[in-house]
Amino acid sequence: MPSMNDLVHQHTDLGERDLEWLHLLVSEWQLLSDLSFADLVLWLPTRDGTRYVSVAQMRPNTGPTSYQDDMVGHLVPRGRRPLLDVALDEGRIVREGDPEWREEVPVRVESIPVRRESRVLGVIARNTNLLTVRTPSRLELTYLQSASDLAQMIAAGTFPFPGQQVGMDRAPRVGDGFIRLDAEGVVLYASPNALSAYHRLGLAADLVGLPLGPTTADLAPTRGPVDESLVKLASGWAPREAEIEGNDCVIQLRAIPLKPKGERIGSLILLRDVTELRRRERELITKDATIREIHHRVKNNLQTVAALLRLQSRRIGATGDSSAQAALDEAVRRVGSIAIVHETLSQNLDERVEFDEIADRVITMVAELSPDGRVSARRTGRFGILDAETATPLSMVLTEVLQNALEHAFGPDRRGTIEVGATRGEVRRGRGRLLVTVQDDGQGLPEGFDPRSSGNLGLQIVRTLVEGELGGRFDMVPVEEAGATGTRVVLDIPLEQHKR
Repeated sequence: MPSMNDLVHQHTDLGERDLEWLHLLVSEWQLLSDLSFADLVLWLPTRDGTRYVSVAQMRPNTGPTSYQDDMVGHLVPRGRRPLLDVALDEGRIVREGDPEWREEVPVRVESIPVRRESRVLGVIARNTNLLTVRTPSRLELTYLQSASDLAQMIAAGTFPFPGQQVGMDRAPRVGDGFIRLDAEGVVLYASPNALSAYHRLGLAADLVGLPLGPTTADLAPTRGPVDESLVKLASGWAPREAEIEGNDCVIQLRAIPLKPKGERIGSLILLRDVTELRRRERELITKDATIREIHHRVKNNLQTVAALLRLQSRRIGATGDSSAQAALDEAVRRVGSIAIVHETLSQNLDERVEFDEIADRVITMVAELSPDGRVSARRTGRFGILDAETATPLSMVLTEVLQNALEHAFGPDRRGTIEVGATRGEVRRGRGRLLVTVQDDGQGLPEGFDPRSSGNLGLQIVRTLVEGELGGRFDMVPVEEAGATGTRVVLDIPLEQHKR
């Protein structure tokens, strides 16, 4: 199905400012649909003026639909639907005519011109299913009167309110709670859900007849003699949103002033009880903070372990046992690489890290072992974002491979470079691949060297982590470029793809 932008650009000459207005209208018109118990279809005249194209559609949450099929993208010639022509040409709401019959269902059709400033951009066709018509209740009568006021504001170009776009996924809806105020902010009608929400805030009486602004301020926590902004919001003076918290209850409010003829005659207040939603959000925030604190403490403990190992290394070095001292220094670097991951995780909101920063820190940490900077190291490509379950063993693998290259690829007087490359591979069936290469221009592999059976403790750790923890492949091969020597380590690691 084509988008509204596609249809507008393809069939009309409307500018970007007009299109923004239509998007603002469509983001708000669920309110009109629910108050009207009716389907809405937005029709725009084509650039040649001979047809109308439907660019958006909305079905009500409060009543049966009049359209079983999607209408977006339909084209009808001018003259086939006279109510559209009159509303567009005369710029007024049109309700004349007998009901239409669609699949044995009577439908009342009305046309509401959509005005922006002095121009009529299109027409909203309001289609009401009359099959279940009965004597309306007071709630339904209040809904319909409010819908009529909003329709007049759309025709006058005063609704929606510029700069007040509300997310459809979080704004209170008509069924959540509905209050109608008069021009003085006194409650004329409150739906059962709205009354229940105020009872949870601590109101013991009925709402009808009470000034909603002062009543709401009295129920909210005390923040001074009178919370003027809250009073104005709950009195419906301006299109605003707020949350009220009191009596262990959180209520979301949205005020919509009604000005069908230019002057404010009252307001609509939509409200929703979001107590449980906010409680869960606070739990998630607390959980995230706890996880970050755990990573921070693990990092601190690992640094303490590294400090103890470093202290022990210096004492052993004083005895002249260089092999034992070297082993402890390697252990310090292994612990340090894990600590870097936990430090990064302690600063994130989820269990994922930007691994490029970790890789750069590991490269710097290992390169500092080179005396007089004879061997330099650099990174090319991007590792990207990785899960903690991948980042922790990968940081250790990178540390071991770099340290192995530094120790065995270069002689005491040889200078050289170690290059770490990273490439994210193609995604298939929710999985991608990370290809990591660590290449040096050193003296190459010894004759008959087999990385799968030979090697020191560091290479054994690499094989175990890559094949066991990461489920990937590890290989170490000589550089086969003409006139070049050196060794290339290749890591091929599968990655799970996560949606944000």
